[in-house]
Amino acid sequence: MNASGDELAPDVRAILEAARERPGGETRVSVDARSFPEAVAETEAAGRVPVIAEVKPTSPTTEGVREDDPVELAREMVAGGATALSVLTEPEHFGGSAESLRQIREAVDVPVLRKDFIMNEDQLDVVESDLVLLIARFVGDDLPDLVEAARDRGFQPLVEVHTREELTAALAAGADIVGINNRDLGKLEVDLGTFEELAPEAPDDVLLVAESGVKTVEEARRMREAGADALLVGTAIMDGDVRQNTETLTQ
Repeated sequence: MNASGDELAPDVRAILEAARERPGGETRVSVDARSFPEAVAETEAAGRVPVIAEVKPTSPTTEGVREDDPVELAREMVAGGATALSVLTEPEHFGGSAESLRQIREAVDVPVLRKDFIMNEDQLDVVESDLVLLIARFVGDDLPDLVEAARDRGFQPLVEVHTREELTAALAAGADIVGINNRDLGKLEVDLGTFEELAPEAPDDVLLVAESGVKTVEEARRMREAGADALLVGTAIMDGDVRQNTETLTQ
Protein backbone atom coordinates (compact mmCIF):
# COMPACT_ATOMS: atom_id res chain seq x y z
CA MET A 1 0.00 0.00 0.00
CA ASN A 2 2.93 2.38 0.50
CA ALA A 3 3.17 4.86 -2.34
CA SER A 4 6.38 4.77 -4.32
CA GLY A 5 8.16 8.06 -4.79
CA ASP A 6 7.23 8.42 -8.46
CA GLU A 7 3.52 8.29 -7.55
CA LEU A 8 3.78 11.36 -5.33
CA ALA A 9 3.87 15.06 -6.00
CA PRO A 10 7.38 16.47 -5.39
CA ASP A 11 6.17 18.46 -2.37
CA VAL A 12 4.77 15.32 -0.78
CA ARG A 13 7.94 13.35 -1.45
CA ALA A 14 9.94 16.08 0.29
CA ILE A 15 7.55 16.09 3.26
CA LEU A 16 7.86 12.31 3.67
CA GLU A 17 11.63 12.36 3.39
CA ALA A 18 11.79 14.95 6.14
CA ALA A 19 9.25 13.05 8.25
CA ARG A 20 11.30 9.85 8.15
CA GLU A 21 14.29 11.74 9.54
CA ARG A 22 12.52 13.50 12.39
CA PRO A 23 13.21 12.05 15.84
CA GLY A 24 10.57 10.72 18.16
CA GLY A 25 9.96 11.65 21.76
CA GLU A 26 12.42 10.81 24.49
CA THR A 27 9.80 9.36 26.84
CA ARG A 28 6.55 7.51 26.23
CA VAL A 29 3.50 9.75 26.62
CA SER A 30 0.28 8.87 28.40
CA VAL A 31 -2.74 10.92 27.36
CA ASP A 32 -6.02 11.58 29.15
CA ALA A 33 -7.88 12.36 25.94
CA ARG A 34 -10.98 14.49 25.50
CA SER A 35 -13.55 12.40 23.67
CA PHE A 36 -13.99 13.40 20.05
CA PRO A 37 -17.11 11.25 19.47
CA GLU A 38 -18.76 12.86 22.50
CA ALA A 39 -17.86 16.34 21.23
CA VAL A 40 -19.39 15.51 17.83
CA ALA A 41 -22.57 14.23 19.48
CA GLU A 42 -22.87 17.37 21.62
CA THR A 43 -22.46 19.61 18.57
CA GLU A 44 -25.12 17.72 16.63
CA ALA A 45 -27.47 17.81 19.63
CA ALA A 46 -27.10 21.59 19.60
CA GLY A 47 -28.17 21.66 15.95
CA ARG A 48 -24.78 22.65 14.56
CA VAL A 49 -22.36 21.09 12.08
CA PRO A 50 -19.32 19.44 13.71
CA VAL A 51 -16.20 21.07 12.30
CA ILE A 52 -12.55 20.36 13.07
CA ALA A 53 -10.99 23.77 12.44
CA GLU A 54 -7.36 23.61 11.42
CA VAL A 55 -4.58 25.88 12.66
CA LYS A 56 -2.44 25.81 9.52
CA PRO A 57 0.14 28.61 9.16
CA THR A 58 0.98 27.50 5.61
CA SER A 59 1.08 24.45 3.33
CA PRO A 60 2.24 23.40 -0.14
CA THR A 61 -1.33 24.01 -1.41
CA THR A 62 -1.77 27.53 0.01
CA GLU A 63 -0.13 30.87 -0.71
CA GLY A 64 1.82 32.83 1.87
CA VAL A 65 2.22 32.34 5.60
CA ARG A 66 -0.21 33.38 8.32
CA GLU A 67 1.85 34.68 11.23
CA ASP A 68 -0.91 35.28 13.81
CA ASP A 69 -0.43 33.81 17.27
CA PRO A 70 -1.61 30.18 16.89
CA VAL A 71 -3.15 30.19 20.36
CA GLU A 72 -5.28 33.24 19.57
CA LEU A 73 -6.36 31.69 16.28
CA ALA A 74 -7.36 28.53 18.13
CA ARG A 75 -9.37 30.46 20.72
CA GLU A 76 -11.20 32.34 17.97
CA MET A 77 -12.04 29.10 16.19
CA VAL A 78 -13.48 27.63 19.38
CA ALA A 79 -15.43 30.85 19.97
CA GLY A 80 -16.79 30.40 16.46
CA GLY A 81 -18.15 26.98 17.33
CA ALA A 82 -15.40 24.52 16.36
CA THR A 83 -16.07 21.06 17.76
CA ALA A 84 -12.37 20.23 17.70
CA LEU A 85 -9.10 21.67 16.44
CA SER A 86 -6.47 20.26 14.12
CA VAL A 87 -2.96 21.56 14.75
CA LEU A 88 -0.09 21.05 12.33
CA THR A 89 3.13 19.96 14.00
CA GLU A 90 5.13 19.48 10.77
CA PRO A 91 7.71 22.31 10.86
CA GLU A 92 9.37 22.51 7.47
CA HIS A 93 6.45 22.62 5.04
CA PHE A 94 3.48 23.64 7.20
CA GLY A 95 5.03 25.99 9.75
CA GLY A 96 3.77 23.91 12.65
CA SER A 97 5.38 22.81 15.89
CA ALA A 98 4.80 20.53 18.83
CA GLU A 99 5.09 23.54 21.11
CA SER A 100 2.21 25.30 19.34
CA LEU A 101 0.04 22.23 19.83
CA ARG A 102 0.99 22.03 23.50
CA GLN A 103 0.08 25.67 24.08
CA ILE A 104 -3.17 25.41 22.13
CA ARG A 105 -4.30 22.31 24.01
CA GLU A 106 -3.70 24.09 27.31
CA ALA A 107 -5.71 27.11 26.12
CA VAL A 108 -8.87 25.37 24.86
CA ASP A 109 -11.28 22.76 26.16
CA VAL A 110 -12.13 20.95 22.91
CA PRO A 111 -10.38 17.86 21.51
CA VAL A 112 -7.17 18.61 19.62
CA LEU A 113 -5.89 16.54 16.69
CA ARG A 114 -2.17 16.35 16.03
CA LYS A 115 -1.84 16.53 12.26
CA ASP A 116 1.52 15.34 11.02
CA PHE A 117 3.18 12.68 8.92
CA ILE A 118 3.83 10.08 11.62
CA MET A 119 5.95 7.26 10.26
CA ASN A 120 6.95 5.24 13.32
CA GLU A 121 5.86 4.55 16.88
CA ASP A 122 8.45 6.77 18.58
CA GLN A 123 7.03 9.81 16.79
CA LEU A 124 3.80 9.35 18.73
CA ASP A 125 5.70 10.44 21.84
CA VAL A 126 6.61 13.94 20.63
CA VAL A 127 3.61 15.70 22.20
CA GLU A 128 0.29 14.95 23.88
CA SER A 129 -2.93 15.48 21.96
CA ASP A 130 -6.42 14.01 22.00
CA LEU A 131 -6.38 12.59 18.51
CA VAL A 132 -3.47 11.66 16.29
CA LEU A 133 -3.47 11.39 12.50
CA LEU A 134 -2.26 8.17 10.87
CA ILE A 135 -2.19 8.23 7.06
CA ALA A 136 -2.87 4.74 5.73
CA ARG A 137 -1.12 5.40 2.43
CA PHE A 138 2.18 6.22 4.07
CA VAL A 139 2.38 3.73 6.94
CA GLY A 140 1.23 0.72 4.94
CA ASP A 141 1.48 -2.60 6.75
CA ASP A 142 2.49 -0.85 9.97
CA LEU A 143 -1.00 0.62 10.34
CA PRO A 144 -2.43 -1.99 12.79
CA ASP A 145 0.60 -1.68 15.06
CA LEU A 146 0.47 2.12 14.99
CA VAL A 147 -3.27 2.16 15.76
CA GLU A 148 -2.64 -0.11 18.74
CA ALA A 149 0.39 1.91 19.88
CA ALA A 150 -1.59 5.14 19.68
CA ARG A 151 -4.46 3.70 21.73
CA ASP A 152 -2.04 2.25 24.29
CA ARG A 153 -0.90 5.83 24.93
CA GLY A 154 -4.46 7.13 25.24
CA PHE A 155 -4.71 8.76 21.81
CA GLN A 156 -7.79 8.47 19.61
CA PRO A 157 -6.33 7.56 16.18
CA LEU A 158 -7.90 9.22 13.17
CA VAL A 159 -6.93 7.03 10.23
CA GLU A 160 -6.85 8.88 6.91
CA VAL A 161 -7.75 7.09 3.66
CA HIS A 162 -8.26 8.06 0.03
CA THR A 163 -9.06 4.74 -1.70
CA ARG A 164 -11.18 1.64 -1.10
CA GLU A 165 -8.02 -0.37 -0.47
CA GLU A 166 -6.95 2.06 2.23
CA LEU A 167 -10.42 2.09 3.79
CA THR A 168 -10.40 -1.70 3.93
CA ALA A 169 -6.98 -1.60 5.61
CA ALA A 170 -8.15 1.02 8.11
CA LEU A 171 -11.18 -1.03 9.11
CA ALA A 172 -9.08 -4.19 9.39
CA ALA A 173 -6.73 -2.28 11.71
CA GLY A 174 -9.69 -1.50 13.97
CA ALA A 175 -10.07 2.17 13.13
CA ASP A 176 -13.30 3.65 14.47
CA ILE A 177 -12.56 7.24 13.42
CA VAL A 178 -11.78 7.46 9.71
CA GLY A 179 -10.93 10.54 7.70
CA ILE A 180 -11.66 10.33 3.99
CA ASN A 181 -9.34 12.79 2.30
CA ASN A 182 -10.77 14.37 -0.81
CA ARG A 183 -7.24 15.43 -1.77
CA ASP A 184 -5.17 12.90 -3.67
CA LEU A 185 -1.78 13.21 -1.99
CA GLY A 186 -0.17 11.84 -5.13
CA LYS A 187 -1.35 14.73 -7.29
CA LEU A 188 -2.56 17.25 -4.68
CA GLU A 189 -5.85 17.43 -6.57
CA VAL A 190 -9.20 17.69 -4.75
CA ASP A 191 -12.43 15.91 -5.64
CA LEU A 192 -15.35 15.96 -3.19
CA GLY A 193 -16.67 12.91 -4.99
CA THR A 194 -14.02 10.85 -3.21
CA PHE A 195 -15.90 11.08 0.07
CA GLU A 196 -19.22 10.41 -1.63
CA GLU A 197 -17.79 7.28 -3.25
CA LEU A 198 -16.14 5.79 -0.16
CA ALA A 199 -18.49 6.79 2.67
CA PRO A 200 -21.13 4.12 1.90
CA GLU A 201 -18.43 1.45 2.30
CA ALA A 202 -17.86 2.29 5.98
CA PRO A 203 -19.88 0.59 8.76
CA ASP A 204 -22.42 2.73 10.60
CA ASP A 205 -20.45 2.59 13.83
CA VAL A 206 -17.39 4.26 12.26
CA LEU A 207 -17.21 8.01 12.74
CA LEU A 208 -16.46 9.58 9.34
CA VAL A 209 -14.58 12.84 8.83
CA ALA A 210 -14.60 14.54 5.43
CA GLU A 211 -11.16 16.07 4.89
CA SER A 212 -10.07 18.73 2.39
CA GLY A 213 -11.88 20.75 -0.21
CA VAL A 214 -14.82 22.16 1.76
CA LYS A 215 -14.94 25.91 1.18
CA THR A 216 -18.64 26.84 1.29
CA VAL A 217 -21.78 26.11 3.26
CA GLU A 218 -23.12 24.28 0.22
CA GLU A 219 -20.08 22.01 0.10
CA ALA A 220 -20.34 21.39 3.84
CA ARG A 221 -23.97 20.38 3.36
CA ARG A 222 -22.97 18.13 0.46
CA MET A 223 -20.48 16.26 2.65
CA ARG A 224 -22.96 15.94 5.50
CA GLU A 225 -25.61 14.54 3.16
CA ALA A 226 -23.02 12.02 1.94
CA GLY A 227 -22.54 10.76 5.49
CA ALA A 228 -19.87 12.94 7.07
CA ASP A 229 -20.14 13.04 10.86
CA ALA A 230 -17.64 15.90 10.92
CA LEU A 231 -15.68 18.10 8.53
CA LEU A 232 -11.98 18.95 8.75
CA VAL A 233 -11.50 22.43 7.29
CA GLY A 234 -8.23 24.30 7.01
CA THR A 235 -7.79 26.84 4.24
CA ALA A 236 -11.40 28.05 4.13
CA ILE A 237 -11.18 28.92 7.83
CA MET A 238 -7.64 30.30 7.87
CA ASP A 239 -8.36 32.61 4.91
CA GLY A 240 -9.73 35.67 6.68
CA ASP A 241 -11.58 36.05 9.99
CA VAL A 242 -11.23 32.60 11.53
CA ARG A 243 -14.05 33.08 14.02
CA GLN A 244 -16.52 34.25 11.40
CA ASN A 245 -15.43 31.57 8.94
CA THR A 246 -15.91 28.89 11.58
CA GLU A 247 -19.33 30.22 12.54
CA THR A 248 -20.42 30.19 8.91
CA LEU A 249 -19.51 26.56 8.37
CA THR A 250 -20.89 25.27 11.67
CA GLN A 251 -24.36 26.78 11.35
